[in-house]
Amino acid sequence: MVDRVIPLVEQRYGLLQAPLNAAPIVPTGQLQDSRARPLRDLRISVTDRCNFRCAYCMPKEVFGKDYAYLPHKALLSFEEITRLARLFTQHGVRKLRLTGGEPLLRKDLERLITQLSALRTPEDQALDITLTTNGSLLRRKAQSLKNAGLQRVTVSLDGLDDAVFRRMNDVDFPVSDVLDGIEAARTAGLSHIKVNMVVKRSTNVDQILPMARHFRGTGVTLRFIEYMDVGATNGWCMDDVLPSADVVRLIDADMPLVPLEPTAVGETAQRWGYAGADGRHDPSLGEIGVISSVTQAFCGDCNRARLSTEGRLYLCLFANQGWDLRELLRNASDDATISNAIAHIWGQRDDRYSELRANLPPDTAAGRKRVEMSYIGG
Repeated sequence: MVDRVIPLVEQRYGLLQAPLNAAPIVPTGQLQDSRARPLRDLRISVTDRCNFRCAYCMPKEVFGKDYAYLPHKALLSFEEITRLARLFTQHGVRKLRLTGGEPLLRKDLERLITQLSALRTPEDQALDITLTTNGSLLRRKAQSLKNAGLQRVTVSLDGLDDAVFRRMNDVDFPVSDVLDGIEAARTAGLSHIKVNMVVKRSTNVDQILPMARHFRGTGVTLRFIEYMDVGATNGWCMDDVLPSADVVRLIDADMPLVPLEPTAVGETAQRWGYAGADGRHDPSLGEIGVISSVTQAFCGDCNRARLSTEGRLYLCLFANQGWDLRELLRNASDDATISNAIAHIWGQRDDRYSELRANLPPDTAAGRKRVEMSYIGG
């Protein structure tokens, strides 16, 4: 069994000594890291469990029936998550994304969403609350999630061919149930639904065009993600990476595309709109996105922090260490102490792994010990 990358207690506590002893930083909503990147997006993992065994995330040979998941008492409570989210909001966070594992496996998740939806920015604005799911439970959960205050949802779906999809999720789950979940989300009124497809050259390249044709004109935005070297268990190899530029060319040859401007600073996806007969973007046909963290790194404006299911703060998807905020929560630290720790941790951030990847020795990316994506979310 491969161990998660979780620092020992002594290491975690040591990592927090500098922030705890440093000069107070008053929250202004304008917190920046050492590369002048603001803190705008907090991704919150609510469980380390998933009911799929996708090879690029939680391969069955590692996450088998004997795998030791975190005990419930180790997880942050909904109240602890909400408290941290409120403190992050004071430093500039405007978007909260709930992830996992599979977040819909967390019991009573709607209660957390209700708590988070009540939070406000210092300008008294509501937060953007969204969730990433494999869609397996979405059909029966969509309406209650919407009622609780969820605004948007992103569904992971790596192909329309049922045999390919069952092979990729490795638990024989049918693609029709995920499609039903997406339709249920639309019926419930969840807006700006996105579908994420991880493209692995040896597995599902033949699903690119069928996926694009299926979601074109439906109001659902399909995004293609380059297969990434996240964690240490997915057997990543550069030969399996299909560059996003190739994806765009393939779709454009079948359904012409035009480039679109980003909707926000720090957006991970490059946007392409389907062209109408006049060669310009036809909004009724929709758009696609490509996320190219391997071939076109976007570290320069990355504004995302990640909170693990047991309260470790990670500053990069490819991180190999985290800061233990749960220790502060459960040692009766006041808001000012925790807020100050967050400010100093983000202030010293200089992560840019994707930019550096190309210059690393060939065996470094494959052998570097990193936190698993299933532990901190994508």
